[in-house]
Amino acid sequence: MSLSFRFLAPQTFRFFTRPFGRINTQQSAFTTSAAIMAQEYKIKGLSALDLKSGEKREVEVEGIENGKVLLAKVGNTTHAMSSNCTHYGAPLKLGVLTPEGRLTCAWHGACFNVGTGDVEDAPALDPLAKFEVYEKSGAVYIKGEEATIKASRRNPNVQCKAQGQEKVVVIGGGSGAMGAVQALREQGFKGDITMVSKEPNLPIDRTKLSKALIADKSKVEWRSQDWYDSASISTVSDEVSSVDFKAKSISTQSGKSLPYTKLIIASGGTPKMLPLPGFKDLSNVFLLRTLPDVQAILGAVGEEKGKNVVIVGSSFIGMEVANALSSNNNVTVIGMETAPLERVMGSEVGKIFQKLISKNGVKFHMEASVDSAQPSNDDKSKVGSVSLKDGTNLPADLVVLGIGVSPATEYLRNNSAIQLEKDGSIRTSESFQVEGLSDVYAIGDIATYPYHGPGGNGSLTRIEHWNVAQNAGRSVAASIAKPSVAPKPFIPVFWSAMGSQLRYCGNTPNGWDDMVLQGQPDEAKFAAFYGKGETVVAVASMQMDPVMSHSAELMRRGNMPSMSELRKGQNVLEVGLPQEIKI
Repeated sequence: MSLSFRFLAPQTFRFFTRPFGRINTQQSAFTTSAAIMAQEYKIKGLSALDLKSGEKREVEVEGIENGKVLLAKVGNTTHAMSSNCTHYGAPLKLGVLTPEGRLTCAWHGACFNVGTGDVEDAPALDPLAKFEVYEKSGAVYIKGEEATIKASRRNPNVQCKAQGQEKVVVIGGGSGAMGAVQALREQGFKGDITMVSKEPNLPIDRTKLSKALIADKSKVEWRSQDWYDSASISTVSDEVSSVDFKAKSISTQSGKSLPYTKLIIASGGTPKMLPLPGFKDLSNVFLLRTLPDVQAILGAVGEEKGKNVVIVGSSFIGMEVANALSSNNNVTVIGMETAPLERVMGSEVGKIFQKLISKNGVKFHMEASVDSAQPSNDDKSKVGSVSLKDGTNLPADLVVLGIGVSPATEYLRNNSAIQLEKDGSIRTSESFQVEGLSDVYAIGDIATYPYHGPGGNGSLTRIEHWNVAQNAGRSVAASIAKPSVAPKPFIPVFWSAMGSQLRYCGNTPNGWDDMVLQGQPDEAKFAAFYGKGETVVAVASMQMDPVMSHSAELMRRGNMPSMSELRKGQNVLEVGLPQEIKI
């Protein structure tokens, strides 16, 4: 039997006091003597490494309270690694293991290489720790350090002192920017890196804003300032005012001029304001994109709660905020469709979400059109109600608008060197290079790129997903650090919190014309397969893990069942994963 005896240099580890919140990034002072810290630990209840190829098993570590590792066998090699996803802590025993050794988390699609522990796909930032594993005297042992086993992660190797003439400037501080700057250092890039963001904080886990309305930046910032300093990544809090593509420099509103040899545009999206009477003029009408937005919303709700909250928009942001504010408030959602998320998910699935949120007391006005926002009788400067075109008047102590975002490219609109798309986005190649400009990339909400997932056929599409932005950032970083490396394909993944956790993979740039629903939809336990003809182009699921993650891997391999097969009851979890990647 061939075993994995890969050693991880102890000096690359960093330990985490809060595994699934903000990461403690203070560098530990290791020396060569740190290798002595690795100890031998017995695996409880295991006498031999008897896993079959493709099997994974979570095991307990004797002598460490709550200590667990995951064993996974790929081919003839058994690997030992962290047992939980480094994103939000999902047990990786529930994930999907591929023939080539990719381990995909069942919750949000984070992927790891079981041979190295390295991150392969977003949204995880930290790699898994790896441990030597072996048989001895009728038992199985691992070698590792107790704190590392407990932390269930290791520190990405990003420490660097910038040198040379290369200068990468990143416009933006969101998911794409974070993915790019970290991956640049992980890929061995030694040049200067500067990240310019107009937000008053370091990069945050923005998904927690709408899903949980977390206002404490220490709970949403991914990394501390010490981490960026140790990686020689300069963080600039400023707003970009213009870009001189010929001179290769950017200008900021404070008067700074920053030269670049490579530019990554990742400025994200700008929430849309409702262009109707009252909404721009009255206070307590909120958009939601940044940490200050959440702080303002929670300030208007107050500690006593019991407020009348009107949410305009029944797509993801609106539904997530409704769910988050439903406790002890009177929440009403206004939507133009027959059911929430109908355009993306269809009315049948949308009504499942509506039913879930309604259980929390949220009321809905669907197929409704907003007329105006009216002032409060007590304070004419504040909103007091929202009027619909059918005459309905909804009392409102505060209003949250969730009607979509526009690409945040205002600073490029009068720039003759770049041609923006009609929606303000930037067209790129498959490797996210901006058309017609050298050494310039665009990623995230602002990028329109050719999609080659199922049903895509290279159609130009713009995807506003957290995972897509971060994966694009990682891809661009690889292109800059190692220009000969081809872009790595990925399937878009997103998730949402609407009374229960929604998982989704795929994309529908050319629409969908059929849907197969499996499971128990009445109990919000389902898998929905969206098809264009016989091709499954997207999958949504609730309470049926790991259907989404398994489907995403099938999509990468061109081995997804047809719509006809699914209609006959085919279980995707019973469909094997070929090794060849076909997208």
